[in-house]
Amino acid sequence: MYTTATIMNDGINCLVERLGIIETEIFISQLIREPLDYTKWQRGHYAGMSVSELNKKAVEYSKNNPIAKNVSYVKAQPTTR
Repeated sequence: MYTTATIMNDGINCLVERLGIIETEIFISQLIREPLDYTKWQRGHYAGMSVSELNKKAVEYSKNNPIAKNVSYVKAQPTTR
């Protein structure tokens, strides 16, 4: 599991690589000014999309996005109860 500092650093680096420094600053200041309820946003954004359609879009995105290609993913470990 990554530390919060690592996640924040990686997130800022992704934004800067994709948007540039100025646009990253604008993006962050906009989030501070008008907080985003991500859960509410993603429910509307992905409404009606099947899991396979979402997967297809994610795979397409990762193939076409150079930043996504450099992200390392940690495979989730099963929980025991």
